[in-house]
Amino acid sequence: MIFVTVGAQMPFDRLIAAADTWAEDQKDVEVFAQIGAGMYTPKHCAYTRFLEPVAYRRHMFSADLVVGHAGMGTIITGLELARPILVLPRRADLRETRNDHQLSTARRFARHNALTMAKDEKELVRHLKRWRELTAPSRIGSHASFDLLDLVRRFVETGDVSATDVDTAQTAPTSVPAPATVEPPYPMTLPEPEPRIAA
Repeated sequence: MIFVTVGAQMPFDRLIAAADTWAEDQKDVEVFAQIGAGMYTPKHCAYTRFLEPVAYRRHMFSADLVVGHAGMGTIITGLELARPILVLPRRADLRETRNDHQLSTARRFARHNALTMAKDEKELVRHLKRWRELTAPSRIGSHASFDLLDLVRRFVETGDVSATDVDTAQTAPTSVPAPATVEPPYPMTLPEPEPRIAA
């Protein structure tokens, strides 16, 4: 299943329309979209406007690929669950967000091979055409490493940290080792809203 999400804060019709257009020819691939309060209504995939947090995480866990905006909630959850992530950042010049922080975020995570970034809808569709080749990033723990916590504490107390300290904290293992297999994050039996099926 491919899970397309715009997150909880703002609509993102450009992402939903591009994914829906691609889904038209994908009869063998289940595509489910969380579309928010957008104006575009999918015609070729099942969708819901919003998901409660447990249902959202369940969809992320079940996904073979997560497609979303470059929001931190989507990225971090995908990394915690070791899911391949494809993002199309919202853009300020298109009035999809106040500034280009999502573009910066996506570039940074892409440089670390944590996700795949599409710069526009055409590139998103090109990546979707080869979605089975996109690889999952290494799973991250759900807690910061002790080294990182110490670094933040030291910065708050003194206002100073060295570049060496930052490098060490970034490469330190998390305080909770990743299990050999990924277990569902929550019980999988909770009810969720009925998805709407595209006409």
